[in-house]
Amino acid sequence: MAWNESGGDDKDPWGNRGNQGPPDLDEAIRKLQSQLSGLFGGGGKGPSSGGVSGPSKGMIWLGVVAAVVAYIFSGIYQVDEQERGVVFRFGEVQPDLKTAGLHWYPRFIDRVEPVNVTQVQSHNHQALMLTKDENIVDVSLTVQWVIDDAAAFLVEVREPRKSLSQATESALRHVGGSATMNEVITDGREAIAIEVQERLQRYLRSYGTGIQITKVNIDRSAPPVQVQDAFNDVQKAKEDRQRFENQAIAYAQQVVPEARGRAQRQIEEAQAYRDRVIARSDGEAQRFEKLLTEYQRAPEVTRDRLYLDALEKVFKNSSKVMVDVEGGNNMMYLPLDKLAQRAPEVALDRDVVRAAVEELRRELSNNRTTTRGRANN
Repeated sequence: MAWNESGGDDKDPWGNRGNQGPPDLDEAIRKLQSQLSGLFGGGGKGPSSGGVSGPSKGMIWLGVVAAVVAYIFSGIYQVDEQERGVVFRFGEVQPDLKTAGLHWYPRFIDRVEPVNVTQVQSHNHQALMLTKDENIVDVSLTVQWVIDDAAAFLVEVREPRKSLSQATESALRHVGGSATMNEVITDGREAIAIEVQERLQRYLRSYGTGIQITKVNIDRSAPPVQVQDAFNDVQKAKEDRQRFENQAIAYAQQVVPEARGRAQRQIEEAQAYRDRVIARSDGEAQRFEKLLTEYQRAPEVTRDRLYLDALEKVFKNSSKVMVDVEGGNNMMYLPLDKLAQRAPEVALDRDVVRAAVEELRRELSNNRTTTRGRANN
């Protein structure tokens, strides 16, 4: 009968001894073992006055169940989203990788190694190398990589990161040794980085490291510190040469169009002069043909007209005219310059001028007729 059942006289299982002292612990333990044995079907003997008895069959089963439960719970593990679990069974890699989530594996039989396959890792490398044109350059680069094959990364190579460093050294020296110093330092850095990445990926794939190269960046490429000053002088000279070339090109682009414009203007002026001379010559020829026609019709009149026109052209540019009358002692003087000066004060009538010219022409004509008559006699 349990101590808390009715009819038990409300006796304490540890023994209600009143105020006689603390309860007896050995007796309490014996009673607890007896109750557990009855619960799991054990027929253990009651407590004896000789001491505590050995473990019962129920206690053994309880320990076994607890051990099984602990074994099961100890094999539960979780794989994160960015990881893959590599399973080793008795040391042998299993082909199936564990993805994200909760999993279980039999402890002491299997072993699981989680590997992060999404984290981008970096490897910095620096080296002094000899270029194709026998110059030494100092190159430092950064290799960014991820784990592409988790099982190969853990198993195929003992130290994959060390293999990555050595492969980077080999690829960099191969590519840098095939380029010139100017290409490595200036405009060829991007192409060299791409070629190093391709060659490095081939090396790692042949090694079976399970590493995927995502990017190779050349952080710095310069000559060694010992020759840095001389190299800076060379670069400055190259910059000066480029600046002078640009100035010369700019000057040529300014002068050449101006020279071409002047040449084109002279060509056009020459063409205009040619056209003007040709047109004038054509006009003179046509005028001569018309004069010839008129001369054939009336030779005397045409001859006198041409004579008078020539005199008019000559006298037009002269300020003084002296007219000698044949057969007489008188000489006619026409002060054209004085007449020109008095022109603003005295307005000469055009009819008067025209009449004077006609009179002069008639006089000249009469003198010419008289001279011819004398010559005929």
